[in-house]
Amino acid sequence: MMRALYTLTVTLCFVAAAQAQATYPTRPITMVVPFAPGGTTDVVARIMGDHMSRTLGQQVVIENVTGAGGTVGATRVVKAAPDGYVLLMGNLGSQVASVAIYPKLAYDPRTDFEPIMNTAGTPMLVVAKKDLPVNDFKEFVAYLKANAAKMNYGTGGVGATSHLTCLFLDALLGVKPQHVPFRGSGPALNALLGGHIDYVCDQSVGVVPPIQAKEVKGLVTAVKERLPVIPDVPTSAEQGLPEFQATGWNALFAPKGTPKEVVETLNAAARAALKDETTRKRLLDLGAELPDDAGQAPEALAGFVRSEVDKWVPVIKNAGVTAQ
Repeated sequence: MMRALYTLTVTLCFVAAAQAQATYPTRPITMVVPFAPGGTTDVVARIMGDHMSRTLGQQVVIENVTGAGGTVGATRVVKAAPDGYVLLMGNLGSQVASVAIYPKLAYDPRTDFEPIMNTAGTPMLVVAKKDLPVNDFKEFVAYLKANAAKMNYGTGGVGATSHLTCLFLDALLGVKPQHVPFRGSGPALNALLGGHIDYVCDQSVGVVPPIQAKEVKGLVTAVKERLPVIPDVPTSAEQGLPEFQATGWNALFAPKGTPKEVVETLNAAARAALKDETTRKRLLDLGAELPDDAGQAPEALAGFVRSEVDKWVPVIKNAGVTAQ
C-alpha cells in the first residue's frame, strides 16, 4: 500500500507539472525594453509583442526600464523569477557592449539569460539634422573633420548600439565630436528633429520614417546594399568609406533557468510573428532584416551573442570607453 501511495504521489506531481507547462501562459507577460519609448528596440518589441499576444492568448505588456545603456532593464530581467512572465528585448548595447563598458555589470549576457530568438537585424545609418549645411555623406565627412570640436551626436546612452556605431565612425575618420547620451534612441531622435544635436548613428527601424518624411537628412547606410524603403540614401561604399559597415540587432531573452518548454513556447510564438505577412511587412517597411529559419533558433542566438562579445569587447576597450 505504501508503494502504491508513493507511486500515486509521484504520478500526480508529474501530472501537475505537465498541466502547468501545458497551460502556460496563464497571465500577462511583461517584455522589458531597456530603453525609452520610441526607439528601435521599443518599436521592434511592440510589433513582436502585438502578434505574440494573439498567439499566446495572453497580453504581452511592454515595460520601458531605462538607464545605463540598457543595463538597468537587463538587470531587472536577470533577477526576475525564471517562469516566462518577464522577458527582455535586448540588443547589441545591453547584451554585448555592456561587458566591456560596465566593470560592475550585474550579469553576464553569455550565461545569465535563456536565449529565445533573434527577432530583427537593423542596418545602421548616419542621419543629420535638417539644417546641417551638407548635402551628402562626403560633404558631411569633410564638414565633420573641419568642425568636430563644435559638433555633437546623440545616442541611446553609453554603450548603446547608436553609441558604438558613432564611435566606430569617429575611429575611421579620426575625429572626436561631443557625445550626448540620452535614455534611449527615441529621445535622441526627438532632439535631432528639434535641431538640438547635429546627427545620430542609429538603426533603420527608428530613423526610416523621419527620413521618408524629409524631417532629417539620411546621409548614408552602413551596409553593402541600399535599403528598398529609402532607395535614395546611398551606401558607405558608394560614398567612399566602404569599411564603415554596421548592423544592430534586437533579440528576446528570458532569465536563466526558465524551463525549456516555456522557452520553446515563446520561440514558437516569436517565429509565428515573423511568418505573419502583416508583421513581416511592418518590420520590413522600417528597413529591418529578418533572420532565416535557422537563425530563429535559441541555439543560434546563444552562439551569436558569444561571437558578438568576442568581436566588440576588444574594440570598445581599445577605444577606452568605460562607465561607472
